[in-house]
Amino acid sequence: MKKRNQFKGVVAAVLIGGLFSLSCTGNAKKSESMEMNDEKGTFGYDLNYLSEKDSLILLKSEDEKAQVILSAKYQAKVFTSTANGLEGNSHGFVNYKFFDAGIVDEHMNGFGGENRFWLGPEGGQYSVFFAPGTEQVYDNWHTPKPIDIEAWELTDATSTQAAFSKEMEVKNYRGTELKIKAERQINLLSREASSRELGLTLPVEMKMVAYSTENRITNQNDFEWTPETGTVCIWMLDMFIPSDSAVTVIPYQTGSEKDLGRVVTSDYFGEIPADRLVDENGVLFFKTDGKSRGKLGMNARRTKGIAANYDPIGGRLTVMTFTTQPEATYLNQEWNPEKDPLKGDALNAYNDGPLEDGSIMGPFLELESCSPAAFLKPGESLSHQHNVYHFVGDEASLSPISEKLLGVSLEKVKNIFNRKADN
Repeated sequence: MKKRNQFKGVVAAVLIGGLFSLSCTGNAKKSESMEMNDEKGTFGYDLNYLSEKDSLILLKSEDEKAQVILSAKYQAKVFTSTANGLEGNSHGFVNYKFFDAGIVDEHMNGFGGENRFWLGPEGGQYSVFFAPGTEQVYDNWHTPKPIDIEAWELTDATSTQAAFSKEMEVKNYRGTELKIKAERQINLLSREASSRELGLTLPVEMKMVAYSTENRITNQNDFEWTPETGTVCIWMLDMFIPSDSAVTVIPYQTGSEKDLGRVVTSDYFGEIPADRLVDENGVLFFKTDGKSRGKLGMNARRTKGIAANYDPIGGRLTVMTFTTQPEATYLNQEWNPEKDPLKGDALNAYNDGPLEDGSIMGPFLELESCSPAAFLKPGESLSHQHNVYHFVGDEASLSPISEKLLGVSLEKVKNIFNRKADN
């Protein structure tokens, strides 16, 4: 189990002298954005829109092409990003209709955000979303307020990184009150750093934006978190905008089910139809058009710690990487207390779609990762790294990245469901 300490506390001089926040420079940024008359869907539009909701933290590269919007008020979210400045596409899902409704939802306040910190498990014996003894159905499902509507503290910021923290108490399904300190640091990654992290050479002309997130929880109880008390895990969720042609790509370790477990759990919300999920012996393809609700999961022995989403319409390849520990214990998140709580997934992917009543939160798609179970003694910590890379360009320029990292060409990704329909 990793127990690292990469958070070095508050640097007051940085907060005073180097904070790139709309609380300090909001009027200039807002007027600049408004003068450009940014269209909906651009980063400039979202920057202007979100600046009405919070004093945002804006990370940006020297040439201001790569930019990322963060928010302390909205639980240290990465709201969205751009690879081409204010006029570039906004990559994250921002839920305008929820913001504009101005309501507080008792179940979950779906503001959106392309990267958010949550705690798992969602369901099961250790759930922190269901009160003890309640039936695990939607009416009883409630997101813990510290990861839903409560503000976090901004502890450090420069033009390329920001750190946040939050002390919280959550009660799990077993009735245990867990006292947790959560910390989170987001770093804007340069082209050079991204190349090193991914083990490839990125052309200087490639439009891109990337960031790392280091997430940590610490046991602040005076007792150890054990299988008897129950525990939590760090759960990272990335919400992006779907398109009719968007496909999530998940490479995985091949091998016997006896040694590695099943390849995929594909029935979180009912079985994903065969025309939306294709297994090609080492790579899963999941149709993410925002038109059919479905979620899949993959265990820590199967996942390679990477997943991606390709949108040929928007010319965007998004890659998510995260730390995994194949021999560690991961928590079951299913809404079923009868399931073994110590057998769960390290990776999840979601495609939004209409509910039975026809309503829909998004649409959006998600890439998700989880840390191992946090069986920690008082004062001990668990960290989880989760990185996001957006590459923007034509298929010819993006395909070498996909081939290197995912093992498939983007031509195959683009046509995978067309080929299956023809067969």
